[in-house]
Amino acid sequence: MMADLDLDARDLICPMPVLKARKALQGLAPGQVLDVLATDAAARKDFPAFCDATGHVLVAVADEPDGVTRYSIRKAG
Repeated sequence: MMADLDLDARDLICPMPVLKARKALQGLAPGQVLDVLATDAAARKDFPAFCDATGHVLVAVADEPDGVTRYSIRKAG
């Protein structure tokens, strides 16, 4: 799946990856996908909770090299 926007949140700690994702999603149209790269271990719980609370869909979580995780989020609407 191709993302409509990529966000590099590597080396940021909670709650910054989610806050930056929230801001990035504001600029997307409903149905578009944001990919977030994050290294913070708390993001594994934060992104599912964020999506549940906002109605966005966490479509994929993928481990990448060097402790990076990619979160693909489809904007609600």
